[in-house]
Amino acid sequence: MDGEQAPRRTRVVLGEVAARRRPTDRTHADLAEQTPVGEALVKGLVRAQLALALRLALVVVTGLGALPLLFAAAPGLGTVKVLGINLPWLLLGALSFPFLVGVGWAYVRWAERNEQDFIALIRKPEQ
Repeated sequence: MDGEQAPRRTRVVLGEVAARRRPTDRTHADLAEQTPVGEALVKGLVRAQLALALRLALVVVTGLGALPLLFAAAPGLGTVKVLGINLPWLLLGALSFPFLVGVGWAYVRWAERNEQDFIALIRKPEQ
């Protein structure tokens, strides 16, 4: 212990590191801290997604719901055969699935566009 020096202590301050990591953009901070502005931005995105879902649900209900009404209003269409299959069976049993897949594809594409618009709105102050 005579010639040995005690190791020199180093002071580590974590407050300075945390202060540097805070977002400088106010919009990002509003979202991260869930301020009223951030909540309004998120509610806007949720509202846009809900409106899209309701519009496409209306398309599905109208598209598929109109077919039984059409066959009830014009019973002669129920006896029409296409490729040996009754038209109601063909439309409701086979062609409804590609229609639903198409609506689902459109929903995903437009929902992603809504999210990209939201991200662009948030990043706009940075640019």
